[in-house]
Amino acid sequence: MNGALFWQAVLVGILGYLGAVDSIVMGGVAYGFYILGRPLVAGFMCGLIFDDVKAGVLCGLAVQAVFIATMHTGGTSSTEITYASYGGIGLAMATTKDPAIAVTLSIFIGQTFGLIFYNLRMAGFSYFNHRADHDIDRFDKHALIMDQVVWPQIITFLVRAVPIWAAIYFGRGAVEALLKVIPTEITSIITVLGGLLPALGIAMLMNMLIKNKLQLIYFLFGFAMVVFAKMSTIGLVFIAILVAYLVYQISAKSNINKNSDSLAKETVQNADEYQDADLF
Repeated sequence: MNGALFWQAVLVGILGYLGAVDSIVMGGVAYGFYILGRPLVAGFMCGLIFDDVKAGVLCGLAVQAVFIATMHTGGTSSTEITYASYGGIGLAMATTKDPAIAVTLSIFIGQTFGLIFYNLRMAGFSYFNHRADHDIDRFDKHALIMDQVVWPQIITFLVRAVPIWAAIYFGRGAVEALLKVIPTEITSIITVLGGLLPALGIAMLMNMLIKNKLQLIYFLFGFAMVVFAKMSTIGLVFIAILVAYLVYQISAKSNINKNSDSLAKETVQNADEYQDADLF
């Protein structure tokens, strides 16, 4: 029994619970889901736990890029990002610390076990919602708090912290054994495909945000500055802010001129409409 891995897996599992959308400890979406539950933050936290912050942040960056365009529609989702963040990154940090492997594990855990336990949690909540109706009819405040606060949090902890802990603690040996059995060519292909998935996530985000094809010029300019001019991303951010400000000023002046021209045309049309040549 690996005592260090056991407690590391426990800490990651607890963070997986705290980063859940329905965890009241971190305010749900306020500080949990949209901060602690993000892959980039999860990578940093896992890096602290496994004593390799650099590898954790790199794994978090890769996974964040994959899920950057993930959307939830009407309570449904194609993946569960909290399981993917802490389960995938945590398991990768316990084994290879390879960002490509972290991406592969995150997608697998988030889209399989994550969705299974997510749906189990929703089913459990529906049971307590039914009980809450009877608590309201009986004016039982204590039972209502238990059914709407205490028991749901216990279920959330059990279906989030425990599976993430089990995936890291028991999955480490399975992943290491699998990597030893799989030929080197296969692992190289997995690494390459895992490296392409962040690019796919960024492409999906660009498809959502870019409405005018001319806006691709900004992306190509930034790409060229980083790849060919070797500019740091921090310096590129300041250039992007300057360009955005100039574009905003030009657009604002253009809109003002258009409004002025339309107002002038409308005034002339109104003057012609009400003018009677016989009166003058």
